[in-house]
Amino acid sequence: MKNNLTALMLAALMTIPNAFAAEFSQGRQLQSADDFAVLTSRERVGIENRILSERLEQLLPNLMAETKLDMWLVINREYSEDPVYFTLVPQPTFAARRTTMLVFYRKADGSVERLSVNRYPFGAPYTSAWSGGDLTEQWQALAQVITERKPQRIGINVSADWAVADGLTKAMHQLLLDVLPKDYASRLVSAESLVVRWMEQRTAAELELYPQIVSLARAVIAEAFSAKVITPGVTTTDDVAWYIRQRFEALGLPIWFMPDVNSQRPGDDCKAESPFCGQNRVIHRGDVLHTDVGICYLKLCTDTQEMAYVLKANEQAAPAGLVKALATGNQWQDNLTQQFKTGRTGNEMLAATIKESKKQGIISSTYTHPLGFVGHAPGPTIGMWDNQGPSSEGGNWPLYANTAYAIEGNIKQQVAEWNGQYVQIKLEQSAYFDGKQLIYLAGRQTKWHLVR
Repeated sequence: MKNNLTALMLAALMTIPNAFAAEFSQGRQLQSADDFAVLTSRERVGIENRILSERLEQLLPNLMAETKLDMWLVINREYSEDPVYFTLVPQPTFAARRTTMLVFYRKADGSVERLSVNRYPFGAPYTSAWSGGDLTEQWQALAQVITERKPQRIGINVSADWAVADGLTKAMHQLLLDVLPKDYASRLVSAESLVVRWMEQRTAAELELYPQIVSLARAVIAEAFSAKVITPGVTTTDDVAWYIRQRFEALGLPIWFMPDVNSQRPGDDCKAESPFCGQNRVIHRGDVLHTDVGICYLKLCTDTQEMAYVLKANEQAAPAGLVKALATGNQWQDNLTQQFKTGRTGNEMLAATIKESKKQGIISSTYTHPLGFVGHAPGPTIGMWDNQGPSSEGGNWPLYANTAYAIEGNIKQQVAEWNGQYVQIKLEQSAYFDGKQLIYLAGRQTKWHLVR
């Protein structure tokens, strides 16, 4: 009886829907980070400052008009910087010296005046409205800059929903209220919509750089998932994680979280309802490996997850069941990215993705998020790993053109060669939406990394 059930189960596995023998678009395999140039810290400064000037001159005026703000204030102190601060100041900047105030004023012609009110002036792309050492005078100078221009809607960075838009501390907020005329208090409004749009919107210059940045992240993963790093029976998953971290350090590429590497193998307790499958341990032949990696370079961040298979001595390729499982993961990606339409909310895209994947018999979980100046950037949230239903602020945010995303999620599928045990394929690739389609910035994984 047991043999009959096993035969029926394995036969059923062969009928799991797939266009899965087909080639999936935008697949790309990389080999080594040595194939890509990495700029020195000094070389990065000029590029980052050129892009900042372009954003301030060309993008910010449009966003302030879009969000109907006449003025935007970014006020912070040294070592208590506003989350948006470093996206607005020229490099090299390491802190908001003492108290630093930035003022953006939208003029009648639509252009934006950029002023600094701080002890140490930046120079371009800002004009210094005041510099000095007296804090009381500094606040009075800020009040004068504001009242001379008579803005009706003044954006300040306070938000109950978006962390990146909540950088104005309570003390700084109160000092601002104290120094302004009483009738100005009602003119202060949350700048959260402007902050989110500023953080999520990518320019043409940034999108030209982004493929190189993502390629570096993917290429280091390719190095790590190879016999150059892994000796089966000896190397641990932690060894591989530390290789990835130290390789990025050697390249001068900051990580924004500790790389994760884990393994799955026959005999593991991975079920259809398991949130995540994978363990930290010594790597053996026949293992499935997974990594999660994120770097930031030229002010832009990546988030990448890929899968590898450690070949047995008599194997030249991954087992057919694993090949099908990866293809199911690619199909899930397509189900999601086909939902990218300008104006759709994260919740709408999530619901449509789940509906299509269920129709195809795919067990999936979607938790896709925007990318940009930070790894978990503001914008449309398309599911969360612990909530496959509607979410609040990010879930209700609409999709805009020229924004970047980590296409993140997983599928679980039974593997015939593992006696019907589930494998979890955890995928994440950096991509951008051009207003018409979702484009992977450095391709995506459509074939297994093979460790020989």
